[in-house]
Amino acid sequence: MKGLRAIAWGSLICVCANVSQLQAAKLKLGFGTNKPPYVYEFESRGLEFDLVAAALREAGDEMTPYYAPMERLHLMLKRGELDAIATTSSASGVSAYYSDSYLEYQNVAVSLAGNKIILRNIADLEDYSVSAFQRARYLLGNEFGAMVSRNPAYREEARQITRNLLLYSGRVEVVIADERIFNAFNPVVSDQVDVQQPVTLHRLFPPTPYSVGFVDSAARDRFNQGLAALRTSADYQRIMARYPSL
Repeated sequence: MKGLRAIAWGSLICVCANVSQLQAAKLKLGFGTNKPPYVYEFESRGLEFDLVAAALREAGDEMTPYYAPMERLHLMLKRGELDAIATTSSASGVSAYYSDSYLEYQNVAVSLAGNKIILRNIADLEDYSVSAFQRARYLLGNEFGAMVSRNPAYREEARQITRNLLLYSGRVEVVIADERIFNAFNPVVSDQVDVQQPVTLHRLFPPTPYSVGFVDSAARDRFNQGLAALRTSADYQRIMARYPSL
C-alpha cells in the first residue's frame, strides 16, 4: 500500500508540474525604442519595463524584450510575430487582448515660449506644425485624431529624442510628448541645440493609461492577475523607489 501511495503522490506531483509548465510561458514582448525614464533600451530597465517584467513574474511568466518603433510593434502584433506589446491600449486600432492599465503617461504640448503660442484646446493645434509620437493619432483620443486629419503640418516620429531636436531647432512649432520623457532628453541633445530656451507647457491632455496588448487571452488574464498581486507587494514599492524623480 505504501508503494502504491508513493506512486500516486508522485503521479500527482508530475501532473501539477506539467499543468504549471503549460500555464507558464516565455513571451516575446515588444517595447518602444529608448524613452527614459520608462524604458532604457540599452540597459533593459526603466519604470515601465520593470513593472511589466515584475507583473509577468508574479503571473509565473517571463519575457524576452524586443525593441522597435511603435508602428512596427503594432504591425508585428497584428501579424502574430510578437506575443505582446507594451505602451498601447484598445484605442490603438489593432485587435488584441488588452490588459488592465499598468501605468499612465502625462502628455503635454510643448512650444518655445518666444513664439507666444496660445493653445486653449486640442483643436487649436491644427494651426501649427506639430510633431508627436507614433500612433498618437489613435492613442490621444478622437478630438486629437480629428485635428490630425485637418492638419497637413502634422507628423509622427519613431524616436522620442527627435521631438526635442525639432522643437529647439525651430523646425516644428509644437511637439507632443510625455513631460518626463521630454525633460529626460534635454541633457542628451544639449550639445546639438539650445535647450536653455524657455518653453511653454500646454496641458491639453488628461493622463493616458497604457496597457499590454496580447495575442493570447490566457496570457492577458495571467498578466492581470500578476499585476494585481504586484500592486500589493513590496516589490512594487521597490520598483517605484528606483525612479524617485517620478
